[in-house]
Amino acid sequence: MASWLRLIRSRRVGVSTFFRLMTEYGSADKALEALPEIASAAGVSKYTCCPLHIAEQEITTGQRADARMLFYGAPDYPKALYDLHDPPPILWALGDADLLTRPAVALVGARNASSLGTRMSKALASGLGEAGFVTVSGLARGIDTAAHIAALPHGTIAVQAGGVDVIYPTENLQLHDNIKASGLRLSEQPIGLQPQARDFPRRNRIISGLARAVVVIEAAAKSGSLITARNALDQGRDVLVVPGHPLDGRSAGCNMLIRDGASLIRSVDDIREAIEAPDLTTQPTMSKPEPPQQAQPVPAGQVDTKILNLLGPTPVAEDQLIRDLALPTHMVVPQLTTLELQGKITRQPGGLLSLAR
Repeated sequence: MASWLRLIRSRRVGVSTFFRLMTEYGSADKALEALPEIASAAGVSKYTCCPLHIAEQEITTGQRADARMLFYGAPDYPKALYDLHDPPPILWALGDADLLTRPAVALVGARNASSLGTRMSKALASGLGEAGFVTVSGLARGIDTAAHIAALPHGTIAVQAGGVDVIYPTENLQLHDNIKASGLRLSEQPIGLQPQARDFPRRNRIISGLARAVVVIEAAAKSGSLITARNALDQGRDVLVVPGHPLDGRSAGCNMLIRDGASLIRSVDDIREAIEAPDLTTQPTMSKPEPPQQAQPVPAGQVDTKILNLLGPTPVAEDQLIRDLALPTHMVVPQLTTLELQGKITRQPGGLLSLAR
């Protein structure tokens, strides 16, 4: 428990690096032993892993808040997240974790929701609950809040951008308590962490990952809801959209999604008709390393240079990068870990890579 937490909380260890280290070394303890040497080889001096007392303090604080940890691969870990490129290794759960075994639909949308948008969110959440679905959302103002409130009698899951014990936004204090009592709050972030802007896109991949479909209700042309919709498409989920008035900026993103091929929905019946139930019974284990491929060795420095030359500020899928490099995977993957530890590249939700800003 503490070793997993120490590894994922260690500096510059993201989700992909966590699983890569676990695959290579077989356990979190062995990965922690090797990590300082790996960082040193990457040019990072005086690297220290997350201290044991910090991990133990987080565990104690989480337990005091009545939260518990869900570990990747454990029976209670949400099966819907197994097919993500970057599933969270650990989730803090506060409330009824049995809701994770039920089919779910995500409702997302504008924080400055209109009266019509709020009413639509409530109607869909309530109708989905009556049809046996759990409503997933992000506990933000506007559409999210309306969806959670309407879904409370039937089951709702709130995925938080900060720590699972952190009240955000503060006006939703009562809703936080209500969801803890009869729903479920989830977060991959450390206990007590106040959410920052960069945390919301990472949170969004979990919202879409938990759901069979993502319903967008009012979203501006550039909004977090569109990030969630893109995540959903990358994850093979359905994207369903409530249309809006062409002159309302809050619906510009929704109308763009419909123009680009997303399904238009008007009611819960439309949602139920659009959803195809996937098989979520498979519970994978951590993948084993690929056997070495026969190829001419390329110096690590040359591989690093090739990677950095191909990457830019626009995120690129890791498998596409490897194809573009035309090098064996086993030559590229260790150098990606090195560049991530050096802070030269950044991993984005959905298994994407870009140059660090």
